[in-house]
Amino acid sequence: MPELLIILVIIILLFGVGRIGKITGELGAGIRAFREGLKGPEEKKETKEEPKAEEKSE
Repeated sequence: MPELLIILVIIILLFGVGRIGKITGELGAGIRAFREGLKGPEEKKETKEEPKAEEKSE
């Protein structure tokens, strides 16, 4: 555990807190885009149509 803390401190010193936040945000967006890319076009249409069906039932 102490080794991980030392590595974390070095990374923060090199990149800065703001830049690390930006990098992690971009990484998260990339992962979301990848997951959406794995879904087929049919699955994307179904997820978009589901909320519309719920709105009509109310």
